[in-house]
Formats: sequence, C-alpha cells, structure tokens
Amino acid sequence: MTDKIKSIIGSSNLAYVRSFGCQLNISDGEKIKGLLKNMGYGLTEDENAADLIILNTCAVRENAEDRIFGIVGSMKKLKELKPSLIIGISGCMTAQEHIAEKIKRSYPQVDFVVGTSALSSIPRLLLNCLQGQKFGMDIAEYDDFSQAAEQVRESSFKASVPIMFGCNNFCTYCIVPYVRGRERSRRQEDIIAEVRQLVKNGYKEIMLLGQNVNSYGNDFGETNAFPKLLRELDRIEGDFVIRFMSSHPKDASKELIDTIFECNKVAKHLHLPLQSGSDDVLERMNRRYTAEKYMETVDYIRSRDDGFSLTTDLIVGFPNETDEDFEATLDIIKRVKYDNIYSFIYSRRSGTKAAEMEDSTPDEVKSRRMRQLLEVQREISSENYKRFIGRKMRVLVDDVSKKREGFVSGKSNEFIIVEFEGDKSLIGQFVDVEITDAMNWAVLGRMI
Repeated sequence: MTDKIKSIIGSSNLAYVRSFGCQLNISDGEKIKGLLKNMGYGLTEDENAADLIILNTCAVRENAEDRIFGIVGSMKKLKELKPSLIIGISGCMTAQEHIAEKIKRSYPQVDFVVGTSALSSIPRLLLNCLQGQKFGMDIAEYDDFSQAAEQVRESSFKASVPIMFGCNNFCTYCIVPYVRGRERSRRQEDIIAEVRQLVKNGYKEIMLLGQNVNSYGNDFGETNAFPKLLRELDRIEGDFVIRFMSSHPKDASKELIDTIFECNKVAKHLHLPLQSGSDDVLERMNRRYTAEKYMETVDYIRSRDDGFSLTTDLIVGFPNETDEDFEATLDIIKRVKYDNIYSFIYSRRSGTKAAEMEDSTPDEVKSRRMRQLLEVQREISSENYKRFIGRKMRVLVDDVSKKREGFVSGKSNEFIIVEFEGDKSLIGQFVDVEITDAMNWAVLGRMI
C-alpha cells in the first residue's frame, strides 16, 4: 500500500499535520507524521503549501469542537484554490459517530475521517482518496496504534510515551471514555524498549502518558504495576528525567509515592487533580474520593518531604456549586499549598452526565469565584517559591525567555519554571542553577 501511494504522489508532495488538545493527542499527531513520512510525504508547517492536510482534533470541550469546525470551514477556500488538496480529520472529535456524520454531510471539502483507534487505517483511506474515492471514513476500534514506522517527534530532547489508552472512570463532566474507549495498557517490555531507545538517542525528558497512569496494568490483573514500571525505567542507564500524567487521586497509592521518592530519575513532583474540595461536588462529579481521602495522600507526601512539589487541576462553577462548596475548595488550596494550579470554569459538554444537570449558579458568580481562587493561589505561589532561594536546582533548558532578553527558561526536577541568563545553545541540556529570586509563577537564578 505504501509503495502504491509513493508511486502516485511522487517525491514532492507535502503534508501538514496540526494537533489540538492534550499531550496524548500531540503524541498521536507525531505518529501520524511518521506514517505520512513513511509513505513518501515531506512535512511542512505551511498549510498553504500542503498537498495533504490532517487536523488531529480535541473533543474535551464543546468550544474546542466549534473552533475545529471554524477551521474546517475556512479550508473550503484552500480546496477551491487547489482541487487536488486532500483534507483529513482525525482525533477525539471524529471518534463520535454523530460528529463524523456531520463532517461527511456538511463539509464536502473533507476527504476522509478517521477515529482515534483507527489511525492505522490512514494509508488505506489516503490511497482510496488518491484513486478517486470521494469520501472515506473509519471510526471503528482496532488494536491501539502505539507504534509508528517512524515517529516524527516535535522535540529532539523531550519525548512523550503513552503507556495506556482510554479511561474507565466516567467523571460526569468528561467525554474521554466515550471517545478513547476503555483502559488498555501497553506491555511493559514495549514501553521499556521505547524509553531505552529514546535515551540512547539523546532524549533528556520522558513523559509517560495516560488518562490515569495510576491504573496502568489493571487490565492485565496486576497490582501496583505503575510503580513497578517506574522502578524498571529508573534502572535504564543514562542522564534523563521521568515524568508522568495524569494521576487520579483515588489510585495514588503509598507504593507510588514511595517509588517517586526512592527512584533517582523520577521527578520529585506530582500532579494530583483535585477538581473540587467539596465532597458533594466530588460525588456529583463521580470522582470516587472524598476531600479527606485526598488529604490523606497529601499528608503522606508531606510526611516524607514537607516541601515536595504538588500541582493540581480545579473546576470552578460545576453545576449548582454553592458558596460553601467553593469555600471548601479554597480551604484545600490553603492547606495543600500547591506550587501551581490549572483552573477552569466549568464548561458544559454534551454527551456527558453533567450536561444533563440543571445549573442555578449565575455565570457572574462563577467568574467572581475564579478571580478569587486565582488571587489566593498567587499569594500561595509567591510565598511557596521563596523556599527555593539559595538552593541549587537542576534545570532542563527548553526555550529562550519570553520576558527577559539574554535569558533562557526551563523546568526543574520539581517542575518549577526557572529563568537565568544564558545562551540559546543551552536548550536541550541539563544545567545547575542557583536560585536568587522568586516570583508567583517562576524563580530566577544564575548558572553554576
């Protein structure tokens, strides 16, 4: 099939792949690029120069879907200017049958649609288009497309490695289980082999991905499979750091926390999504833990290291959130003292249980709560980051500073943004930095 495609397109066709949403989607996009490159396509960042465009979509929020439909609509003009242009849509949006049918019905400029579990069918769909088929669609569920002939990674020193796919949790606000299916774990030996090769190729940061990495291996009938995987990866020779996301609090075991502290290469940071500090809201979210249970995990972490770096996700304004519910969230924030939070005002997502809930909380109240939450967190972060002053932090430099001329920026082992004076040639390297000043979003230092 690949040879047929190569014979049709020749040696000068270019493909443009744009991925939206989470890091799992970005990883899928890298694999799509690998597939296309193996079929003879060159890659371009200019959609106007492309002979093939694939939009790898996100479905977490409805406004994300609306944005995609707007982009697809604007591509009608590109197709008119270049009738031979092939346009494909992949990702979580297209895993929903009604969305795939809407694209087929309303967007004739689109040539094929492929679901998240059918990426391996892209060559077949593409060949059919090249041979004159007007529209192709495959949103069936196949074995997970976890390996590509050649994965084209966006970074030369940071790599994402999916360790599992899908989700079994069915939080009432979340569409993911419906578009990515149930949990399926990759074989440990495959993950280890992939990470070992990445380290051999010079990658310095390995990000393990899953909707809930803590339940990795449950489908194999294993217990504590994720901590075991971390310990195996920690044994790989080389200079690199291991990170992971996301981590569901209900499955954050003491064994996992002990593993983080005992492994040399596992980052000393945990992203532990709280979503709400109210037990009533947590129950309506179907999170399956209480605020007390969450704090037991935090307290165990603090008993090992009071300054351990914690970050979280929070949803403000879940349907019928009361002032008391919101105050419970603020209370947790003040008790935990997160280094950073990622907060969102609840956005209704059709197809989820929460979308069926009536909501009596006005939008202006939700906005006011968000402003208050952010102000509380700014004060906490400003105080928190002072603990790093005078310390030496190991930083993986990943970019030039957006705020300071002649400075570079990177993440410490604790996932703290560190900026210091340095040349862009340091990007992709580990550097020791002595911290001299702290802000509410980053720390400043000087290279040792």
